Amino acid sequence: MAEIVRMPKLSDTMTDGVVAKWHKKVGDKVKSGEVLADIETDKATMEFESFQNGALLYIGVPEGKSAPVDSILAVLGKEGEDISALLAGEAKQSTESKEEVKEGKKEEVKTENKKAAPSAETKIPDTVQIVRMPKLSDTMTEGAVAKWHKKVGDKVKSGELLADIQTDKATMEFESFQDGVLLHIGVEEGKGAPVDSILAILGKGGEDVSAIIAADKNNSQEAAKPETASTNAKSESSAPKKTEEKAGVTQSAKGKTDSKENERLKISPLARKIADEKGIDLHVLKGTGDNGRIIKRDIDKYKSSGIGMPAVVGVESYTEEPVSQMRKAIARRLGESKFSAPHFYLTMEIDMDEAVKAREAINTVAATKISFNDLVIKAVAASLRVHPKVNSSWLGDKIRYNSHIHIGVAVAVEDGLLVPVVRFADGKTLTQIATEVRNYAAKAKDKKLQPSDWEGNTFTISNLGMFGIDEFTAIINPPDACILAIGGIKQTPVVKNGQIVPGNIMKVTLSCDHRVVDGATGAAFLKTLKQNLENPILTLGAYSI
Repeated sequence: MAEIVRMPKLSDTMTDGVVAKWHKKVGDKVKSGEVLADIETDKATMEFESFQNGALLYIGVPEGKSAPVDSILAVLGKEGEDISALLAGEAKQSTESKEEVKEGKKEEVKTENKKAAPSAETKIPDTVQIVRMPKLSDTMTEGAVAKWHKKVGDKVKSGELLADIQTDKATMEFESFQDGVLLHIGVEEGKGAPVDSILAILGKGGEDVSAIIAADKNNSQEAAKPETASTNAKSESSAPKKTEEKAGVTQSAKGKTDSKENERLKISPLARKIADEKGIDLHVLKGTGDNGRIIKRDIDKYKSSGIGMPAVVGVESYTEEPVSQMRKAIARRLGESKFSAPHFYLTMEIDMDEAVKAREAINTVAATKISFNDLVIKAVAASLRVHPKVNSSWLGDKIRYNSHIHIGVAVAVEDGLLVPVVRFADGKTLTQIATEVRNYAAKAKDKKLQPSDWEGNTFTISNLGMFGIDEFTAIINPPDACILAIGGIKQTPVVKNGQIVPGNIMKVTLSCDHRVVDGATGAAFLKTLKQNLENPILTLGAYSI
């Protein structure tokens, strides 16, 4: 039976989506998990996967066009299935919904006409300004007042701190942008309130605001009741919102900082911003706000006498590029790995003196030059044979311990990162490994790698030593349980036989999925790897050419 695929809501603020690209055309078969389309939201372009199998029978939104959330994006079903009745029913339902919206608007107009002339009790004096709980982050639904900097009856000047508000992300300073007297505090210190509820009321002084508070309370109670479509439309244009627009109250907020410098220098965020723009040295200013706080008025009155720093004039600019499919795949896979697999890291120093000598000796006779990375690949393969638990994968309800050793080798390319796989690495000679890795690197740069080249890894190596990196941590490459990050070989003073001598030290860091590999298991693997690299003669077969 045919199923409607609707425009998804891919972000909390998304109301419409644009189909940037269709990955399937009408008539194509679609499998669950396959990317159906790239959808551009108000925040990003995201891959949208199908959650069912079927044939793509209908495309509701052409490429490059937009549609509201929940509208028909596509229809999937059996090949050749008649969906005309399904589409007709959807069209009828859409028409009825529009009619309901129209009726709701009519009802809203009638209701508003009845209330067009507010009574004297609820009329808001022109001198009164309602300050509402601001929405200081995109996910904020309510805020708590951590501290009030004013009390009822205090005079408030534009630019002065009114309160510290705690959101779901941080505690923010909340300034007043108007002068007045604080007539009412709507949220007590330490208490919370929803966004848009009354935070405070400012006025000239002496105004009676009890009716305004009571009316706002009644409106809040009405808004909390279950409503029909028409009353929902009405609530969106309710009296409190009109009051806010009438008052024209604009607020600013800036994240707090705990630095000692800002504890010594008290300044409002707005004043700091203006001072930065004008290149004024804040330490030459004298604040006239509360407790010597520097406010906007102090900046406006300041006349530079050559003490302030000169203003820097520049032009803000940037470029944007569409995210490539490779980069999207990297982001998706590594994001899933980092946020689903509990990573832990083990770092060890390895003395590479003997490995350096072995490489020099091998390269005097080998037809293909051997790199340190080739030595590491072969040593890792030999170590995995001793520690099979590291050569494993997490499969949700079971752990797979691989008997074969396929080592992924991270290769940097222009668009991102590819990981071709050296299969059965423990059974190959250094010459075979070196030749294979070079071929993979060339194919990767020419974009000629095939899926069979990068699939099937059981362990991965990422080497940034050739870029001068001493040490780093890497994100596990699924489905592996571990990845080894290789730093550069660095000449370092070391103690040997009681003497300080130059040594060739290489740092390696093993990233482990703690669901599969424990600390002791990872440490034992690194110990074996250290022995293999520091004493090549112990694994002479592993270094055969």
